[in-house]
Amino acid sequence: MGANETALAVATYMRGREAGLLGGGMKLLAAGEGYAKVSLAITADMLNGLGTAHGGIIFTLADAAFAYACNSRNEAAVAQQASITFLTPGRAGETLIAEAAEQAMEGRAGVYTVTVNGQDGRAVAVFQGLSRSIGKKVMPEGV
Repeated sequence: MGANETALAVATYMRGREAGLLGGGMKLLAAGEGYAKVSLAITADMLNGLGTAHGGIIFTLADAAFAYACNSRNEAAVAQQASITFLTPGRAGETLIAEAAEQAMEGRAGVYTVTVNGQDGRAVAVFQGLSRSIGKKVMPEGV
């Protein structure tokens, strides 16, 4: 299996084990080595008291893309640190797209940037994550 095939298999495996994440509405759009792209349609139950997408929903979407990207080599990695900058609000009825890309990998540490955009292309948030590999496989060999 090639690197991008492995990445897609790992992301699909992980996504299958997270069935209830974000109400089950998150979709895996693409995965490659050090890369992942996911989407989520914002529904009324995901809004905060101001009527915009709750920051926790946006963070969770970005964190999921980060997780698929940093585990793409079938080497289990967890978030060591993550931060997010919110730029514009997510709106009910729109689909947000989170795209994670590896910036650097050295030893057990990886650095990732996740951009979250609205369906109109505007920047909603930028997430920065630092991963740490934990010395095991994500999915069993042969799955």
